Amino acid sequence: MAKKFRSKKYKQAAKSVEVGRRYSPAEAVAVLAKFPKVKFDETVNLAVKLNVDPRKADQNLRGALSLPHGVGKSQRVIAFVEGDAAEQALAAGAVAVGGAELAKRVEEGWLDFDKAIAHPSQMRHVGRLGKVLGPKGLMPTPKAGTVTEDVVAAVKEFAAGKLEFRTDAGGNIHMPLGKRSFSNDKLLDNLNHVLEHIKGLRPAAVKGAYISKVSLSGTMTPGVHVAVEQ
Repeated sequence: MAKKFRSKKYKQAAKSVEVGRRYSPAEAVAVLAKFPKVKFDETVNLAVKLNVDPRKADQNLRGALSLPHGVGKSQRVIAFVEGDAAEQALAAGAVAVGGAELAKRVEEGWLDFDKAIAHPSQMRHVGRLGKVLGPKGLMPTPKAGTVTEDVVAAVKEFAAGKLEFRTDAGGNIHMPLGKRSFSNDKLLDNLNHVLEHIKGLRPAAVKGAYISKVSLSGTMTPGVHVAVEQ
């Protein structure tokens, strides 16, 4: 196996992280802020390892949430909705709206969007898109708040950066927290908000430690382990 290349900046950053140490959330954000910067504004990513069994329905966590300071990026949203609500969804920031005709456009391969919202009445059209949208994580679902009666509000939230998340096969949750250009206070607020939300989702069947490991990193940086009170 070829040895993975690490840049000089990555190696420099890694030297400032104590091996085996779990930093408090505020300390972790401060350590990340001191890492050398690159030529673009890196995304700050959060990885949370949970002591859950995603094969069991009650432990396969998923949902959506808005961060206090956003993630520094807007999203392209489409809405499966018709009538007056369609015009309101466009005004709220949707890049495309419609019913059967929008479903046909997507079915034919148009995927120039980041999130799909659907009114329950439109699921008769959206249902057939499972093979197209499912593998890309774009299929609307009530659990994630992307199938909703209030399409206009959902469009506003997701266009502004509302995040959808779910545990993967290994029991991990990954999500962006913002950009490295954010102030430490903003990143810390976003981090604490996500961790508190995840704590609130703890399945009743989980015994002992619920959150096994938390790591914070930039796109091009090493990870910083975060200590979490449970």
